[in-house]
Amino acid sequence: MTIRPLMIAAGFLLSTATCAQTPAPASPTTLPYGPGISLADARTCAAAVAAEATKNGWFMVTTVVDSGGHVVLTERMDNAMFGSVQPALEKAQGAAAFRRPTKVFEDMIAQGGVAMRVMTLPGVLPIAGGQPLVRDGKIIGAVGTSGGSSAQDDEVALACLRALGN
Repeated sequence: MTIRPLMIAAGFLLSTATCAQTPAPASPTTLPYGPGISLADARTCAAAVAAEATKNGWFMVTTVVDSGGHVVLTERMDNAMFGSVQPALEKAQGAAAFRRPTKVFEDMIAQGGVAMRVMTLPGVLPIAGGQPLVRDGKIIGAVGTSGGSSAQDDEVALACLRALGN
């Protein structure tokens, strides 16, 4: 019976030593969550995304989630791939849950090595196009866009931020 507690203690010490040797991922932003985004603001966001996408000849899906990651609005432009609906949702939810743009995770994967651990985080789609939405110093939700390259997705997501004054 005394072997089991020793094995648990040894496992803990080993995992602690291993963690101390690997660099820590970027720390999350300290912005608190606030009240969820309104439908009117979600519509403003989607309109800004659509305008930027149309200007560039891209066909996008936009999803806006509230501060708890729940869908407020999803809009698929005519001719946008229906396969882009789920990635837009996952980008928005990941940006809200982890309080950071999803490009951060894309950049981590590009580094390789231990940064590849990000691929095991539940709720993370490590592709640019997800942006947290902030008002009065609090996260009110996030936008996720999909339909183009990751750079194009991020470009139209940033149009949402500009439209909301972020």
